[in-house]
Amino acid sequence: MSSESSQSSGSSESSEERFGEFVAVRRHGADGVVELALDRPKAMNAVSTAMARSIGAACAALSADPAARVVVLTSTAERAFCVGADLKERNSLTDAELVRQRPTTRGAYGGVLELPMPTIAAVHGFALGGGFELALSCDVIVADATAVVGLPEVSVGVIPGGGGTQLLPRRVGAARAAELIFTARRVEAAEALSLGLVDQVVEAGRARDEALALAGRMAANSPVGLRAAKRALRLGHGMDLAAGLEIEDAAWRTVAFSGDRAEGVAAFNDKRRPNWPGQ
Repeated sequence: MSSESSQSSGSSESSEERFGEFVAVRRHGADGVVELALDRPKAMNAVSTAMARSIGAACAALSADPAARVVVLTSTAERAFCVGADLKERNSLTDAELVRQRPTTRGAYGGVLELPMPTIAAVHGFALGGGFELALSCDVIVADATAVVGLPEVSVGVIPGGGGTQLLPRRVGAARAAELIFTARRVEAAEALSLGLVDQVVEAGRARDEALALAGRMAANSPVGLRAAKRALRLGHGMDLAAGLEIEDAAWRTVAFSGDRAEGVAAFNDKRRPNWPGQ
């Protein structure tokens, strides 16, 4: 466990583990759904050095946890999912301090991106700059009607540095990504859905609930299968078909002889729900 974290047990339905002051990991029952909550509401979850360190530590812990089947990235801030980098802190850093901070920042965004299980971002309000990059690092983005997304970094003299220049074109294509990044414009929920910036738009205030429900449907499936399918999807993206099929075959081999595969087949034949061993 991270040296920053402390744990307090809740009911059998949920528990919470803190990573520093600004990140909480909440486990929902025994179904393997885990909520990674950004919890710096007074700053609309602006990502400071301390918060970035905590996000990275939480992701490292989740990556090593076989009981975590699906992770939902949420926000406790009323008006925002995350407004990106803490520019007040950035303004106080010297060039040397900014260089030293960079690995910590990359560790936060890379931590979310590299989570081995399916991930869902539950977006409401502002998801701008690094905030939208955290969402883009997830496999699925569920937004509510209040969501406003964008990568406005060039308007303050920088570029997206949390994966945005690479993740956005993979979602919407190179030309569309270029237009959005070069104009630094903000996109409201309905247009974001039409452009493919988010995957689902729900009623205001419903993003977290809908994302958790979706996570529950995913978590009902084989943990081994979920992780292998994600690995094949991620590694195969952008490859030519022949290379992609080899990646898929390698992922298939990791599940074909697993306990989950044996249980899944047995449960199907017995007409019952599987009791996944997760190995």
